[in-house]
Amino acid sequence: MSVLVVGLSHRSAPVSVLERASLSADAKLKLLHDTLAAEPAAEAAVLATCNRIELYADVDKFHAGVAELSTLLAQHSGVALEELTPYLYVHYEDRAVHHLFSVACGLDSMVVGEGQILGQIKDALALGQETHTAGRLINDLFQQALRVGKRAHSETGIDRAGQSLVTFGLEQLAVHAPVAEWAAGKRALVIGAGSMSSLAAATLARVGVAEIVVANRTAERAERLAEILVASGTGVAASALPMGSVPDELTRVDVVVSCTGATGLVLTADDVLAAVSWDAAPDLTPPSSPAPRVAPGGADGLAAGVDPEVVARLVAAARDGGRLADAGAARTIAAGAETDGCPVGPDGRSALTGVDANSLELHGTWADQGEAAAQRQPRRGTRTHTGGATARLALLDLAMPRDIDAAVHRIPGVRLVDIESLAEASADAPMAADVDAVRAIVAGEVAAFGAAQRAAHITPTVVALRAMAAEVVAMEVARLDGRVPDLDERQRAEVTQTVRRVVDKLLHAPTVRVKQLASEPGGAGYAEALRELFDLDPLTVASVSRADAADKNDDSGRAS
Repeated sequence: MSVLVVGLSHRSAPVSVLERASLSADAKLKLLHDTLAAEPAAEAAVLATCNRIELYADVDKFHAGVAELSTLLAQHSGVALEELTPYLYVHYEDRAVHHLFSVACGLDSMVVGEGQILGQIKDALALGQETHTAGRLINDLFQQALRVGKRAHSETGIDRAGQSLVTFGLEQLAVHAPVAEWAAGKRALVIGAGSMSSLAAATLARVGVAEIVVANRTAERAERLAEILVASGTGVAASALPMGSVPDELTRVDVVVSCTGATGLVLTADDVLAAVSWDAAPDLTPPSSPAPRVAPGGADGLAAGVDPEVVARLVAAARDGGRLADAGAARTIAAGAETDGCPVGPDGRSALTGVDANSLELHGTWADQGEAAAQRQPRRGTRTHTGGATARLALLDLAMPRDIDAAVHRIPGVRLVDIESLAEASADAPMAADVDAVRAIVAGEVAAFGAAQRAAHITPTVVALRAMAAEVVAMEVARLDGRVPDLDERQRAEVTQTVRRVVDKLLHAPTVRVKQLASEPGGAGYAEALRELFDLDPLTVASVSRADAADKNDDSGRAS
C-alpha cells in the first residue's frame, strides 16, 4: 500500500475554478466515505482550505487510484471531470510525502511561511480520525507533517518569509503604510466567527483598531468571539450584531473582513455601493424645490468646468429621494484628480458637516469626474480605484467561495483585497533565505519517514519469524525433557537458555540487515523474500500487522 494525493491549489488552478470546486462540510464527509468504498483505497483524508483541495489515500494500485480519486473529487466538488482534470496534480509515495510536508511548512502556501495551514492539517486529520477513514499510514503521515511544520517554524526564520493570510491581506489594504499606523482608530466589522474570522479579529485587535463588531449567523458564536476580544488585553472595544444588521453597519465601519462558509455572496456590490453612497452625505435632506441652487461662476451660473447635465442628474436624484453619486469618492480617488476643484475637500466624514446642498451637488460632480479619471488609470496589485489614498471602506475577503462581490472594486472609495489579488501580490514577494533551510528539513524528514515506513512494513514479518523460532525452541526443549527426564531445574534452564541464545545469534544479523535493506527505496520485496525463505504463515504475519496497527492508533490518539 502507498500514499497517493490528487488535488488542485492556487498554484495549479485559477481562483474561479477553486471557488467552484470548494467542498462543504457535508461534501467532505461524503467524499471520505466514498473514497474508502472505492476499491483501490484503504484509508483517506481530505485537506480543503480556501486555496487548496487535496484528497489523500492509501492505495494498492496507482493508475486505478488516480482515476478513482479524480472522479470522486469531480463528483463531490460539482465540477465536471473533463473541466477539472487540467488543473489536477498527482503525487505518489515519497513525492506525496514531500508535498504534504512542504505544505505543512508553508512552502506551498499563497503567503510563504504562513502558519495557518498547520491548524487546517490538524483539522483534516481529526476529521479522518472521527470518521475512521484515517488508518495507520494516514495517521503517521499527518502526525509527522504537523511535527515537521512545527520544527520548520521553531528552527528557522520561515515566519519572516511571509505572514499569515490575514496579516498579508491587511498589509495589502494598507498599501505602503505600516499596518499599525493604518489601522489605528479604525472601526472594523468581522463577518463570521470561525477559525479564520477569529484569527482576523485577533489580528485586527493586535494591530490597533479601536473597535470590532462581529456578525455571524449563530449569534452565540459572535457574542463569544466579542467577549474573547474584550478580554484579550488589547484594549479594543468589541460587540456582536445579527447578520441582518450588516448592511446598516457598513455605513459606520472603515474595515470589513469576511470569511464565512456561505455558498453565496454575503456582501453584494449594491450593498457596498449603498453604504458608501449614503455615508457620503449622511445629513442630506432632499430639497423641496425643484430649482437647484448652484454656485456662481461659469455659464448658467455653474462653476467653471462643471457639466450641467451631471448637476441636473444629481439634483433630480436628490429630489426623488435617491442617493447622490458617491460624493465620498473625493476622499479616496487616486492622485491625478485635482482636489482644488472640490468645494468640500477630501477630509473625511467630518468635512461634510454644515455644507449646503449647493456645495454637495458640486462635490458630487467633482467626484463623478474623479471617478471617470480613476477608471482610466491602469489597476495594479489590489483591485481598487483608490491607488495609494486612504479608502473610505477597506474590504478583505478570505472566503472560498468568495463572500464579497468582486464587482465592488469598481466602486470609488472602496478597496477590495480577496484571494485572487492576494495571489497576484504574493507572486512578487521576496523569498527569505530561511526557505532553503526549510527545504533541507523537508528533504531529510521525507527520507526518514520513508525509511521508517518501509522498515515498519517488514517488522511484522520479522516478529513472525522470531515467534516461529521461539516456538521451535519450546518444542525442542519439551522433547529433551521426554528424552532426559532426570535433568534438574537448573540444568533444564541452562539448556533452554543456551538453545535460545544460539537461535537469537543466528537470527540477529539477518533480521537487522533485512530491516536496513527494507528501509531503502525498492526494499519492499525483502519482507516477501523472508516469508518465502522461512515458510512463514501469512495469517500470522497479518495478525501481527493488525495488532501493531491497533497499538499505533491507540498511542496516536487525536490530532495534536
